[in-house]
Amino acid sequence: MTMGKIIFYEERNFQGRSHECQSDCSDMSSYLSRCHSCRVESGSFMVYDRPNYMGNQYFMKRGEYSDYMSMMGMRDCIKSCRMIPMHRGQFRMKIYEKENFGGQSHEMMDDCDNIQERYRMSDCQSCNVMDGHWLMYEQAQFRGKMMYMRPGEYKSFRDMGMSGQRFMSMRRITDM
Repeated sequence: MTMGKIIFYEERNFQGRSHECQSDCSDMSSYLSRCHSCRVESGSFMVYDRPNYMGNQYFMKRGEYSDYMSMMGMRDCIKSCRMIPMHRGQFRMKIYEKENFGGQSHEMMDDCDNIQERYRMSDCQSCNVMDGHWLMYEQAQFRGKMMYMRPGEYKSFRDMGMSGQRFMSMRRITDM
């Protein structure tokens, strides 16, 4: 498994104090008072605008983000981050139209840019991620707010703090 490395900076353009992470960090405030730029040197990460992996989520792959707030439309600084382990092998996820694995269901092994067009599903309210790591997006074509899904059962997105949010497209997190 390839390890990830991300460096956070207090100011834009990689200025000011910095903090390096090679694993999950539930609260950045103990290291930096704010964070306005970052550099992903290896791996990929989900970053969150609230501590404890809460709030809006953003996917960051290898690259430089000199002013990520304006680049990604973030309203607040990064407050926590989670390293995404690289998965080598097949990807499998079963999506369900309703909570508690109810309603229409479909098993996926590839990206889906629009569940409404491909599966005639108007919504996705629960899922079971069997293999791999996935990003789910509120809009078709991999746009809008996103949520990181690792292997496990997700009976209700509403109970996870995603009340009123729909997921209309899904993408595998591959070795990019």
